[in-house]
Amino acid sequence: MRPLEDVRIVSLEQYGAGPFGSMHLADLGAEVIKIEDPGSGGDVGRYVPPYAGGEDSLFFESFNKNKSSMVLDIRTPAGREVFHDLVRSADAVYSNLRGDVPAKLGIRYEDLKEINPRIVCCSLTGFGMTGPRAAEPGYDYVLQALAGWMSVTGEPGGAPQKAGLSLVDYSGGFVAAIALLAGIHQARRDGVGTDCDLSLYDTAVSLLTYPATWHLTEGYQPTRTHHSAHPSLVPFQAFEAADGWLVVGCAKEKFWHRLTQVMGREDLAADPRFATFADRDRNRDTLVPLLEDLFRTRTVDEWLEGLYPARIPCAPIHEVAGALDDPHTLARALVVETEHPRFGTVRSLRSPVRVGPPGADVGPVRRGPDMGSDTDAVLTGLGYDGERVASLRASGAFGPPDPALADVPLSRAGSGADITVPEAPSAPAR
Repeated sequence: MRPLEDVRIVSLEQYGAGPFGSMHLADLGAEVIKIEDPGSGGDVGRYVPPYAGGEDSLFFESFNKNKSSMVLDIRTPAGREVFHDLVRSADAVYSNLRGDVPAKLGIRYEDLKEINPRIVCCSLTGFGMTGPRAAEPGYDYVLQALAGWMSVTGEPGGAPQKAGLSLVDYSGGFVAAIALLAGIHQARRDGVGTDCDLSLYDTAVSLLTYPATWHLTEGYQPTRTHHSAHPSLVPFQAFEAADGWLVVGCAKEKFWHRLTQVMGREDLAADPRFATFADRDRNRDTLVPLLEDLFRTRTVDEWLEGLYPARIPCAPIHEVAGALDDPHTLARALVVETEHPRFGTVRSLRSPVRVGPPGADVGPVRRGPDMGSDTDAVLTGLGYDGERVASLRASGAFGPPDPALADVPLSRAGSGADITVPEAPSAPAR
């Protein structure tokens, strides 16, 4: 068995942050039942361009492997009835919505504890469920700006820059996954569930880490650095070689001494201006231009031929294609393939979260589910018979009732591929 095969998660998730977090749990064996609102076309991630069609996209495939999908409108009395039955059988209710929405939808512990006293209600929101910004929508770009990230990203004197990836979203997903597992552990130990009030804002601010400590304690003012240099360790930055770029980092004094040997400039290590971390930091304006001139005298490969054997932290600066084709990427089995009726063979990335001995098989991978493809199976698992399903359908539990679909299984009836996607009723915390 995989580590989380005895965990059931009912998820009201959409876009990136929420689905990213739950996907790692699904990869570890958790049953993640993705509830999709038929009135809004399901997870908005299904429609993110440019590689999108019908009710699916390669964006969606990136965040929803190994999950199940059911259509359910929990705002209706009938849909709420089904939702409560799911809660009775689940370990956790997981969501990524705006901070005021969990209360409106009734998905907090206070709302569900009478249904299941052990339920863990994990809410990843933009700004949390308390505080002056709780009702604001939160997206990665917004959080990178608000939390100060953009002020320290990019070249000095240039425009503020966001990180190239949605790191607030993805970090928020990891934070939510950790909290959810901790909540389930506590509930199984104590017999009582809880809320997990998580936010992208908290995540982004907390990731300021040591620059924040320096600022709060000593008044340090973080700034953008030349060629992505470390704020205090010198040299530790990107350097331009004769034919490209590489990163070299001297995070320990021994690496600095080795670097001077590889460069044929042992005299630099003996120079009192560059003797220690603090000395090199004070004199970086002298040392860094000197090193930059030296790095331009050889190609990237020529430098790596000397740096790798010396075990100095270094790497060529890959483009995305280079990272995905790197032999280590392939050796770690990070690229997986699934078959998709629209996109054919989809090559995407496996979760880095692994439990087991090194090199062990990390298990099969299923593609992202079609919208509502598992509704029938989930309802059958709840013990619903055909008559009850028909009654729920007529009551709008799975979307506006359509007489033409009365005898059609929900896995086929869910919602049409030509659905018009209205604006979501509440903005997701991406």
